[in-house]
Amino acid sequence: MSETVTLQLPSDESAIALAGVQESNLKTIGGQTGAKLVLRGRELRISGTTSQIERSQQLVYSLQHYWTQGKAIDSADILTAQQALNTHQQDALHDLQTDVLARTRRGEVIRAKTFRQKNYIQSIRKHDLTFCIGPAGTGKTYLAAVMAVQALLDNQYERLILTRPAVEAGEKLGFLPGDLQQKVNPYLRPLYDALYEFVDPEKIAGLMERGVIEVAPIAYMRGRTLNNAFVIIDEAQNTTPAQMKMLLTRIGFKSKMVVTGDLTQTDLPSHQNSGLAVAERILRSTDGIAFCNFTKSDVVRHPLVQRIVEAYEHYEK
Repeated sequence: MSETVTLQLPSDESAIALAGVQESNLKTIGGQTGAKLVLRGRELRISGTTSQIERSQQLVYSLQHYWTQGKAIDSADILTAQQALNTHQQDALHDLQTDVLARTRRGEVIRAKTFRQKNYIQSIRKHDLTFCIGPAGTGKTYLAAVMAVQALLDNQYERLILTRPAVEAGEKLGFLPGDLQQKVNPYLRPLYDALYEFVDPEKIAGLMERGVIEVAPIAYMRGRTLNNAFVIIDEAQNTTPAQMKMLLTRIGFKSKMVVTGDLTQTDLPSHQNSGLAVAERILRSTDGIAFCNFTKSDVVRHPLVQRIVEAYEHYEK
């Protein structure tokens, strides 16, 4: 038996925040619960069975921290709220929603979107070496870069070092135009993007000239000891076992290292083992090292990215 319940929202801003662009959030909630949600001004009408309406109301109220303040909500927030309801983690959900990791130069709030992201952030805070393995769009590199920049700005470390292997889908550096830095820049673009969120681009150039921020290919790490530095190794699935061992043994006193990668997107030759995969097998039970594994449910990009990851996982089984 279908019925309809109407919820009165407190303001136009809260209604817009809850509904999302073209009512995308209402469609996502409906997809999770089976109910139909329609917004009319400040009135939210929920139609369906009693259980569908109840679950929809629970989801809407679990997101109240956001929409009452007119804060944007996306599908990741809704799916995490649904997970919290399914696993009776409402208190943990509130902590997740209220824990602000950082604010960008434009005042935008950066926070964990999923429980695994929150665990990842906590692992970085607690450990000198953290590995994060998972698919594209899960925030592996971005969250690490956010924490690194914040730590640098708070004078917790003297340097921020960002590095990744220059191996991409068979393309060789020699075929790219420019000097070495210009050749490497396209591979390091995601790391720059995170930096620009918090530091003025003109200041970044000065920090790089003084060596406070260093963005370099892995080859530049050999023979060095990285003291008092926050080091991020990105796209680590494209390192060889020898490169990974070399990088991990660079960590020095008062330093922190985060290693990120996606083992399903290795661009190494088919006969070459991934240094990230080997490190996971060797080091997973080692004291003082944290491993965080993301899944498609942690994807916080466009909802289509999550479906693409899921389709490829199904195909590759």
